[in-house]
Formats: sequence, structure tokens, C-alpha cells
Amino acid sequence: MHKLKLYCNALILLLILIPFCFYSCTTEPVETDLLLPVDFSNVPENMVLTYFHTDKIEIRIQTDPRLMEFINKENIHYPVDLYTDLEFDPAGASDSIEPGTYLIPVEEKRIPMDPAIKILSINPSYLSVQLEKKVKKIFKVSVPYTGKPAKGYIALEAATDPASVELTGAAPLIHSIKELKTKPIDLTNINENFKKKIPLDLDNPSITSSSDHIIIATVPIQQQLVSKTIENIPIQIWNCTSAVNIEPSEITIRIKGPFETLGNKEITNQIYSFIDLKGLRPGIYARHAYINVPVDLIITEAAPQVFTIKIE
Repeated sequence: MHKLKLYCNALILLLILIPFCFYSCTTEPVETDLLLPVDFSNVPENMVLTYFHTDKIEIRIQTDPRLMEFINKENIHYPVDLYTDLEFDPAGASDSIEPGTYLIPVEEKRIPMDPAIKILSINPSYLSVQLEKKVKKIFKVSVPYTGKPAKGYIALEAATDPASVELTGAAPLIHSIKELKTKPIDLTNINENFKKKIPLDLDNPSITSSSDHIIIATVPIQQQLVSKTIENIPIQIWNCTSAVNIEPSEITIRIKGPFETLGNKEITNQIYSFIDLKGLRPGIYARHAYINVPVDLIITEAAPQVFTIKIE
């Protein structure tokens, strides 16, 4: 009898606690904001989607807090099929889609949400997209330089492989490109030819190229041609045993050649001038002087031009 009484008391207590526990375990729904990236697909083949488009939408949802952690882990996107959304011709003629700016309504039914989640608001209510004609154009590749080569050297125009590249992109972007360049190459203290792999200077990922963005540039480095004046070179007399008087007795020349060659005294000391008097009898003559210069040097000026020779 005592045990039966205890059992009845326990049952009554349980019946009292069950509603209380149910009430205390239920949770109120919570609200939060989510930012969904817009996933654009099926861009018309002859078009390019420019940067001027709505790339995210904000939605406010209401749900059980126990679902919130799951929602935050989901990679949720809002899908947009541009060809289907913009095609006005039921037959599907893509020519009916023209370049321009379009407003596409945001539809709640497209948002991939669990039915237990209530969508309270969507912002914005329209997606703005801009389409431009896709065009192709071939550009010659050029290589800009920074820095200066070693003293006495100059860099000629670089040869590139490939020499030209076909770019594809939105018509306004392609037509705005006046010259297709690589990233600059530093020439600081360079004194010999070299090759280098260098990327094209294309910062807009919407522009694509017909080849790899990496270009092989061959940079030719040459010694700079400089000029130098050498004065008072004595005139030598060849093939004459008689007394000879020459007026004037010296010549001044201006020569041109590679920087290092003209800066080498051992080479410039090899320059000399002479007049060959072979076969001439005593008398007065007007003669030109011969000037000997090493290979790679060019005489650009010489003065005087004529010398007076008096043979006794």
C-alpha cells in the first residue's frame, strides 16, 4: 500500500512537470541578416558581363536558433541565368539581347532556403547588370623599361615571343587599349643581352588573351656610340729622304665609336696620320693626309683638309 502511494505521487509530479518542461524547452524564433553572393551564369555568347553589376543581395530571415549555426555554414548563392532572364524571343534568338544595362527582379523562390526558414525581406528587389558586346583585337606587344643600363650602354627595343596577342573582352575596354604592354623590366646596371619571362600588364580579369599572359622578352643591350675629339696629331712623312717642311704640321680629328673603345687609351694611341711623298721631286705640293684609326672607329671630321709640302 505504501509503495502504491509513492507511485501515485510520482506519477502526479511527472504529469505536472511535463507541460512545464515542454514550455521551458521551446525557443522563440530569431531574426538575422544574410549576405548572399549573386551567381551569374549562361552569359550570352556574344556578350560580356561588366563589373557594373549587383554582386550581392541582403536577406533578413527568421528561424529556429538551432538552425542558425547550420545556415551560417552553408555556401548559399542567389542564381541568375542571364540568357533565360534576358531573352525576350520565345524561340531563343540571342540577337534579341542587346548591349546595355538591365534590371532583373529578385525572386524569393530562387533563394535556396529550407522551408522552415522564413524570409522577411530582400534588398535590393532588382539586380542591375550591364552587358557589352564581346570583341576580339590583335595587339603588338611592347616592353617598357625602368632604370638605366651600365654607363656607356643603351637598350634597344625588346623582341617578344609571341610578338602579338589577341585580346577578347567588352568592346569599350578593348577599344580603350592603345598599346599592349608587359610589366616593366628593370635595366639597372645591365651591360649585356638577356631574356626574361614577364607578364602582360592586364589588371582586368574580364579581358582574356589568346595565349599565356607570360611573355618571353629578349632585350638587346649595346654599347652607346660616343664622339671624341683628338687634337694635335703630328703628320708623319713617309718615303722621303730630303728635307721636308709641312704646313700645318698637325691635324685634329673627331671620331665616333663604342663607349668602351673610345675610353681605352691603348686603342686611341694607335691613331696616327701620315703623308706619303714617294716619287716626289723637290718642290711645293698640296696634299691630303691619311689617318689610321682602329677597327670600330669612324672619322666624322678632320681639319685641316689640305697640307702644304715643301721638299728641299
